[in-house]
Amino acid sequence: MTTIKTKATDILEKAKSLFGKQVQALAGQESKVRELLSNVGRKIAKFGEHPKVKMLIDPVSIFIRMVMAHFSGTHKLSGSTLGLLLLALVYFLSPVDFIPDFLGFMGFADDVSVVLAVYAKLKNEVEKFLDWEKSKVQS
Repeated sequence: MTTIKTKATDILEKAKSLFGKQVQALAGQESKVRELLSNVGRKIAKFGEHPKVKMLIDPVSIFIRMVMAHFSGTHKLSGSTLGLLLLALVYFLSPVDFIPDFLGFMGFADDVSVVLAVYAKLKNEVEKFLDWEKSKVQS
């Protein structure tokens, strides 16, 4: 019997095989990362009212804030965490994935899978970031 953790690992490995090299190259280019974040924001705005995309809004928004905080120097991330966040965002943005987005909203099913797999894998880092974010607001 396949566990959820095994499925999440399989999903991430498939996403890495598609976009791993692109993400590695991207991680060191802040201007390209900012462009990616902007494009992800536009895609969310375009499809944000659809129920399947709404599932992505919170995790993707958190990922965007985490990456922005990393590049601003206010909340540094490990290389592996940054890589997984960028992988999720690149996958979400790309029309070339397991189920292409041009197939309509059914095409977001794999985007949801990848984003939620990254979220699950980085749960502790996400929680630490959210705690850090709350502490900045309260200061």
